Amino acid sequence: MRRVVPILVIAVAAALFWFRDYWLPAAADRSHYLGYAEGETSLVGPAVAGRLVTVAVIKGQEVKAGAPLFQLDDAVARSEILRLEAALAAARAALDDLQTGKRPEELDLIARQEAEAEANLALAKTEYERVSSLSRRGVVAQTDFDQAKAALAVAEERLKQVQANATIARLPARVAEISAALARVAEAEAALATQRARLSDYRAMSPSDAVVDDVFFDAGEAVGAGQPVVSMLQPRKISLRFYVPEAERTKAATGTSIRYSCDGCGEGGSATITHAAATPEYTPPVIYSETARAKLVFLVEARPDQPDPRLQPGLPIEIEALP
Repeated sequence: MRRVVPILVIAVAAALFWFRDYWLPAAADRSHYLGYAEGETSLVGPAVAGRLVTVAVIKGQEVKAGAPLFQLDDAVARSEILRLEAALAAARAALDDLQTGKRPEELDLIARQEAEAEANLALAKTEYERVSSLSRRGVVAQTDFDQAKAALAVAEERLKQVQANATIARLPARVAEISAALARVAEAEAALATQRARLSDYRAMSPSDAVVDDVFFDAGEAVGAGQPVVSMLQPRKISLRFYVPEAERTKAATGTSIRYSCDGCGEGGSATITHAAATPEYTPPVIYSETARAKLVFLVEARPDQPDPRLQPGLPIEIEALP
């Protein structure tokens, strides 16, 4: 019995080696290559964290570019916009106040003070002329003349002072103050524009015509920043993946036009090779040998020349032999 077992093992090994062409995968058919359609999905998520208010799509739904996908709670962001709008209004009001000078009521008071100073000056001139005339005739004392002269000088200086105050009141603020106010206005405008732009981060729109591949969250759930909420499958990004044997690898150059067909595709269509793998795939993983080299295949990817709605991810396809 012990001698029979080694003999059986040797016999089985010999049979496997002799009939290896039957159990090893057959060489690729030169008339066509087998493959499948591959879809590219894009994950859409919010740029900020928050709570989902609405999810506007369901799995399998077709959406157009710009269609709403989901909305986060943006109440806090809108309140911040109102606060920044108020801050901008205050900054602009402060700038206007610096540029326009005193208020009308203050300017009216200064004008009344100027009129009073002019009246006092006129009275002082009249008194000075009267005392001066009497002084020349020796009717009044020199002291009275000096007092009238001093009163005239005081009235003149008072009028000049009031006129100077009126000029200053009509002037805007200093250049440095106005520059600072302008900077505060620019800062408030930038903050408001930034917050308004961030408001769009709370909602998501479809980047292109697509099919909703999956929805990962429901309304009311909290979502982190950048966390995918919806997975989108874009029909225009369907690619064809097939395998060519080692001997045909050099024909699978980028830009080569091919023909494909599938069940239900009628006459099929044309596609253009976009990529050919540089690394071979070897199944089953056996030793490279003269016999097994025919089993060596390379992955090739192609893009249909025209969008074909019949091509769905996972659909088996046949590729005509490379020219």
